[in-house]
Amino acid sequence: MDFLKKNIEWLPVILIAIILGGSFPFKFMDAPITVHIFNVVGEFLGLDFFKSVGAYIIGAAEAVAILLVLFPKTRGLGGLLAVGIMSGAIVFHLFSPLGVTVQWQEGGQMMEDGTLFYTAVVVWLSGFFLFLRNKDQVFGLIGMGSSTD
Repeated sequence: MDFLKKNIEWLPVILIAIILGGSFPFKFMDAPITVHIFNVVGEFLGLDFFKSVGAYIIGAAEAVAILLVLFPKTRGLGGLLAVGIMSGAIVFHLFSPLGVTVQWQEGGQMMEDGTLFYTAVVVWLSGFFLFLRNKDQVFGLIGMGSSTD
């Protein structure tokens, strides 16, 4: 039981690394689904720059989150960053024209993918778990640790 308790954090770390790591390359390849997503979100926000650079910004943030969760000393901060990134994804899936099931044109064919929303929820939950387990570490990193006065 001690082994499981000691190593339980690796499950959300692996989930975050696999999910964000799997979507990460698409942010930098101008994949049709990525272009569609960031065009829809940029249009919804009224931010033209987000259409052209949003994928790069989010991709870079996801890379940082992956790196942070891999190291025990920064795992909570990485979890918090993943929660922040995925909070945006979840909100846009639910409250923008993007929708839970993303539909886009690729090669003249209509495509759709309903997994992005659900994987965002898995990453959000995993990141929140890591943050909760390591919140003292996070507060210490940002200078809000408990004092022993």
